Amino acid sequence: MVSRLAFLPMCFLLCALAACTGAPTAGAPGPPSGSHTPSPGPTPTPVAGAASIGGCQVFPSDNPWNEDVSALPVDPNSANYLAQMNAGTKFLHPDFGSNPTYGIPYVTVHGNTQPFVPINFTLYPAESDPGPYPIPPNAPVEGGSGSTGDRHVLVVDIDNCVDYEMYYAFFVGPGWNAGSGAVWHFNSNNLRPYYWTSADAAGLPIVAGLARYDETVQSGAIYHALRFTVANTQAGFILPATHYAATCGNPNCPPMGLRVRLKASYDISSFHGASLVILTALKKYGMMIADNGSDWFISGSTDTRWDDTDLDQLKTVPASAFEVVQTGSIIH
Repeated sequence: MVSRLAFLPMCFLLCALAACTGAPTAGAPGPPSGSHTPSPGPTPTPVAGAASIGGCQVFPSDNPWNEDVSALPVDPNSANYLAQMNAGTKFLHPDFGSNPTYGIPYVTVHGNTQPFVPINFTLYPAESDPGPYPIPPNAPVEGGSGSTGDRHVLVVDIDNCVDYEMYYAFFVGPGWNAGSGAVWHFNSNNLRPYYWTSADAAGLPIVAGLARYDETVQSGAIYHALRFTVANTQAGFILPATHYAATCGNPNCPPMGLRVRLKASYDISSFHGASLVILTALKKYGMMIADNGSDWFISGSTDTRWDDTDLDQLKTVPASAFEVVQTGSIIH
């Protein structure tokens, strides 16, 4: 499981961008407001070959999460990054499966009728998008209700195509306490302000980077990059990440947002089922470092329907079968 370091850096003068305006009455249905980004209109019907949740396309087709990176150049520092990520001794590991306390859960709601409730931010209020959020009282919590881990809560409003994400969340009635929170409009490419966290250490959305059962197994294709963790990261990030949680002073340690892809030469013909779908996506879209955690742990949704024997195939893929691709410069 992944973990957030308690000393994530706070924003600097950019925190002033989080001014709250015109929030709906707590506990009443209403459109999202008070975010650091404008409220765009509804997301168009997803195009063929695009990631979607509940009829909402998950970010525009030109969003970095949806970018085909199969032809991007290899980063000149790829070998050094991989060495720092222990690629010579590690294997890919699915951080999800049939166990209901494993993986990162999400839930969809109808924002036109789901009550918006107050959110009290307990750790990073200056870097959080103010509430209220349309979070049900029984929204699933990562790790279960008694979890002492990251306790992510992810809720997608499929009426307005808006994603609400919280870190270290506890229901306190009528709303929630959360360490931090972020609101993502699915038809916008807007990022967090530089140096802002989100519900994830890298300042990225979480739901966009999950391997979800509905797409992996039921649709048989993943059309976006995935999310993974490594143990040590440097004090820097590559967009679309906007935040770091440094654990390493070595410049060869990877920054948040670093993107890796499975090498085109790696033979996946012997794989089948969900594992083949995931590996195919990793060749085309790759995966981004989103948090500090266990090396090469790839994230997926909580779903008891996952076939663990199928997913175990991923554990045979050596981390050395990946390469780092160039997607931008490091921001310190």
